[in-house]
Amino acid sequence: MSRVVSPLLIDRVERDHAQTDRAFLRRRVVAAVTLIVGAVLLGVSLSIRPGDARFYPLTLAVAATWTAGALLSGPLHLGRIPFRNRLRRPILVPIATGLIAAGVFVVGALVVRELPSLRDSVNDVLAHAREGALIPVLLVTVLNGVAEELFFRGALFAAIGRRHAVLVSTVIYAAATVVTLNPMLVFAAALLGLVLGLQRRASGGVLGPILTHITWSSTMLFVLPALIH
Repeated sequence: MSRVVSPLLIDRVERDHAQTDRAFLRRRVVAAVTLIVGAVLLGVSLSIRPGDARFYPLTLAVAATWTAGALLSGPLHLGRIPFRNRLRRPILVPIATGLIAAGVFVVGALVVRELPSLRDSVNDVLAHAREGALIPVLLVTVLNGVAEELFFRGALFAAIGRRHAVLVSTVIYAAATVVTLNPMLVFAAALLGLVLGLQRRASGGVLGPILTHITWSSTMLFVLPALIH
């Protein structure tokens, strides 16, 4: 287990991602502006009544905001992890991590569904999946997962600096969901954000977090509506 977990979440690969002071300041300014705009759009998109056609363009606007901010902030890196004495792009292990994370959340859902107040919070999020067409909802789920990782574990993570980047990025990621006024969404963001932040620190890039995020979110999209009513 340690041979799998350590390269993905603990050990750090050698890399040189240094920036000039001017580039670092630019990244911070772009990240701050993007964070404000994206958080507002996120809150608006999730406040839309389930089944409303405006949900799709608004969620795509959120994804576009995260992506644009990430690309405008500066260089992004895919990252590598050690495997069989070589550095390789993280693919299979992050996907497996996403499935494991989904399994943990499924167990938690079995508890949440017995608690009316928490169950209602989850149902508020799932309402869009139940009322909307599956393929479009899956598409925006995947696109937003990729976009969030490009920004939160890409641009924002790099903008924080070398000290406490995992903790700070996780707190900001969870805080960005506070505008939704959904405590379960904030809780999920905090737990998932910690795992993704550790992946980002270990690999030095966004590929691992992207694959874990979209694997987890896609699994949740299919599984949670069947567990929680």
